[in-house]
This record gives sequence, structure tokens and C-alpha cells, in this order.
Amino acid sequence: MTGAVTWRVRPAEPRAVVLVLHGGQVESTAPARAWHLAVVRMHGFVRSVARETAGNEVAVGLLRYRYRGWNGDRAHAAADVRAALDAVAAAHGPVPVVLVGHSMGGRAALRAAGHPSVTGVVALAPWCPPEDPCEQLAGRRLVALHGDRDRVTDPAQTRSLAARARAAGASVAAIEVTGASHGMLQRSADWHRAAARLAAALLDLRELPEPVARAMALGGADPGGLRLPLPTFEQWPPIRAGVGPE
Repeated sequence: MTGAVTWRVRPAEPRAVVLVLHGGQVESTAPARAWHLAVVRMHGFVRSVARETAGNEVAVGLLRYRYRGWNGDRAHAAADVRAALDAVAAAHGPVPVVLVGHSMGGRAALRAAGHPSVTGVVALAPWCPPEDPCEQLAGRRLVALHGDRDRVTDPAQTRSLAARARAAGASVAAIEVTGASHGMLQRSADWHRAAARLAAALLDLRELPEPVARAMALGGADPGGLRLPLPTFEQWPPIRAGVGPE
């Protein structure tokens, strides 16, 4: 048994895929249900990504894990993401995939980013324990967003992992969402818009805002660009109509 993907958009021959990943608990082997808040919370992100990528043959789906918990070394959520990525590759070939994950879903996205299909990750208030590896992020593009009022997952640990990922060879930027806590209820429209536009940018459907692009161009031990303010509406370049990943 593996997790289940509910597809909001699924072209017959997608040119790219965005998988949205929900949060969960530290320990639980209870089944993840469609009505759980952690799952329901991500529907707005699925809709936003679908709107942002419309007309570009991008499949957009929400993965629901087998279990509610991460469950220690078993890392069930990450295993479910890898299984979903394998299924996408088997069905559609080597199309690029961007993972958008919240909390435990952010941890699962980061852990599964070494899969050959994954080209980018948008991590929303991710759970980033200091012992987690980041070598699998080499060659990937990562943008992490974290609210400065989060008391569930630690924004400082997100910045630390971002720095380690950059040193390991990832292209990285980290954004601070001022006034926002873990549930992303404060400034929810900003969270949705930013996640969708970042996912589109990581698929080369639009350009990144200049501060984010500059941060992602940094390498090695450079500490810049790991506490950027959320881009304003005016900073987002327009969508590239009719253009998609090759």
C-alpha cells in the first residue's frame, strides 16, 4: 500500500508535474484521511497552482499519505512521495516534477528531492530537524517559506537546512513571511500566490522575482538570501504565455 494522488489537472501527456504534499504528525500509523485538516489545508494551494500553470500541460495533484505520521526512521511520508514519483515516471516518462510541501510535507519533499524526476522544491513552513541530510538536494532548486510567528516548526532550522543545501550544491532562497504562523492562515492569499508562482518559476513558466533569483545564484557558504521578505505583487514577473519546460 502507498499514498494516493488526487489529480486536479492531468493532461494525457503532461510536460511537467506539480505534487502538493500535506503535513502530519511526528508519530502515528493511523490512516491519513481526506477530511483531516492537514490535507484540507492544501486544497487552496492545489487550486492556485492549477490556475498559475493553466494552459501549459502541467499535471497538478495532491498526495495523501498512507499514515498521518512521519514515524521515525521509517519516514513513511517520504517513502510515499518516492512511490508517487516512481508512478509518475512510469506513466509519463522523465517529465520534471516540482514538489510543494507544508510542514511534514516539506520534510518529505526535501527528503525525496533526490529522485531523478524532481527538479525543484517549494517548502512551506517545513519541518527541518538538524540531523536530516541535504546532499540529495544537489542540483535542485529550493525555495523555502516560513512564517516568523511559527511555534510548531522552527524558522531558524529552515534557514540552517537551506544553508547546508546551498553548500551541498542546491540553488537556494529562503523567504520570511512576516506576521504568519504555522497554519498559514495569516496572509493566506500571499502564501497561495507565492507557492503557485514559485512552482511555475521552478518549471520555467515565469521568471523568479529578482531578489529570489539573486539568492539562488549564490553558492557555497554564502549566507545571503536566506531571510528575504515575501515578494510584493509588483515584483513578480508576468507568466510566459505558451511557454513550458522542455
